[in-house]
Amino acid sequence: MKISIITVCYNRKATIAKAIESVLGQSFYNIEYIIIDGNSTDGTTQIIESYKQHLSQFISEPDNGMYDAINKGLKLATGDVIGLMHSDDEFYDNNVLKRIAARFADDQSIDGVYGDGIYVSNDAEQRIIRDRIGGVFSINKIKKGWLPLHPTVYLKKPIIDKHGFYRLDFKIASDTEFLIRYLYLHKIKMSYINSYIVKMRIGGMSTNLRSIIDVLYEDYKIYKFHGLIAFQAVFLKKTIALRQYLIQ
Repeated sequence: MKISIITVCYNRKATIAKAIESVLGQSFYNIEYIIIDGNSTDGTTQIIESYKQHLSQFISEPDNGMYDAINKGLKLATGDVIGLMHSDDEFYDNNVLKRIAARFADDQSIDGVYGDGIYVSNDAEQRIIRDRIGGVFSINKIKKGWLPLHPTVYLKKPIIDKHGFYRLDFKIASDTEFLIRYLYLHKIKMSYINSYIVKMRIGGMSTNLRSIIDVLYEDYKIYKFHGLIAFQAVFLKKTIALRQYLIQ
């Protein structure tokens, strides 16, 4: 099995090296690593270039936002399974991809897997801010605002080819639309890995306080588009998130 990992970035000089080293440090070695940079101007590309011998593909060019960059990576990916490593994030430990590959090997009927993640402070201490436990998947939970943590989701390439890429008309929450489309509309078969997959730094596009209102509005439009009770789903989604903060 080959796993394709896609990292997209723009002006992430402070964190990109840790993200790359997190991928390269995995004990699972059959990795296709693709980095799509949005023509960074802060020195990010020079850092990526220093790792170029370890990368399968590296592209730096202007794009139409994060989801456009992810779509570029998806079009290039040739792995049996595809996942994301955001430029602000790291794998929880060095055996994450080994556990993911093992789950796909154990049950070849599944279309994808997901697991747990933690949000950490954007400093050297990396204090745990939010504990995001995925739990077992169900359609009813999606109606009540639940979704797996996006960077923990790994899908088989034929499933992505069949059901399509990220929509570019949603600039902040296209990952929500993507997950609802796959899990709720197409009802793909997912398997929950009861372990941590990723550490995410608070301060990325979806965790920045300045974008909360925009995220809420896009979430509302997405849930409504897919025929769900939008206000209820968005309210419950944020309630779930609040509990994950308060548990600390």
